Amino acid sequence: MAATDDYYRVLEVEPTAGPQEIRRSYRRLARRFHPDRNPDPGAEEQFRLLTEAYEVLSDERARAEYDRRTDTSRPASQPFDISTEQAANVGIDLGGLLGGLLRGAFGARAGTVSPGTDVEAEIGMSVEDAYHGGTRRLAVQTAGGSHAFEVIIPAGVTEGQRIRLPGQGAAGAGGGPRGDLFLVVRLAPHPRYRVDGRDVTVDLPIAPWEAVLGAGVVMDTPGGPVRVQVPAGSSSGRRLRFHGRGLPGLGGPAGDLYAQLAIVVPERLSDRQRELWRRLAEVSRFDPRGRRAA
Repeated sequence: MAATDDYYRVLEVEPTAGPQEIRRSYRRLARRFHPDRNPDPGAEEQFRLLTEAYEVLSDERARAEYDRRTDTSRPASQPFDISTEQAANVGIDLGGLLGGLLRGAFGARAGTVSPGTDVEAEIGMSVEDAYHGGTRRLAVQTAGGSHAFEVIIPAGVTEGQRIRLPGQGAAGAGGGPRGDLFLVVRLAPHPRYRVDGRDVTVDLPIAPWEAVLGAGVVMDTPGGPVRVQVPAGSSSGRRLRFHGRGLPGLGGPAGDLYAQLAIVVPERLSDRQRELWRRLAEVSRFDPRGRRAA
């Protein structure tokens, strides 16, 4: 991919390409050049240019304006950008999954050339989304309308991690370069999973007889079902560790997965079941509050 301001060439599509073709090409190239996946020195700049091109060509109004400028008055060396006045009104609509509070100062004195301001926003996601990664569509509102682009979320992002999108911040004044957009990851509370860094703890309910005799049970995890062998004689609160089965690592080791056992007793018993429990109580000498004997 050449470093050029011809956005169609950047995305490797023809000027007649439709929205779906542009989207497919962007996804393919973004995965190749994302800085978190591609260690090449020029990957970050290529990714920035790629995202800038998609931001324009995926928005109907912005694309029409880009085509008009390209065909008439826009010099070959001048990339399309939103105006300083529009940049002052930039906001992010995160569409339910993405929390959108922008922080940063916008604007500059007329006639000056200065880089744009970096912008920070929060992006909310589930534990499952953090585990698998994927793409999110980000909508940017401006005074002249809105434009959208897709963000690749690496698998294994953690609470508070900042994802940098080069060149997606506030526009610079007088043709200056844009600032960067930083997305801060916020993991939503989960009814079953507790996340600490990259480690994930899962509550695993077991029956009293499974705790006493041991059992093989299936446990749901962010990465899919896992078969757990509960050791005989387990008590509530016991933690079973699965090395490397937590959140994937980003250039480092993955976290661990922990199954925390919780003994659950039946709420309703038949007469036969109640009699069996009563007989067990009569023959057992086990004292959970004192000396433990069989």
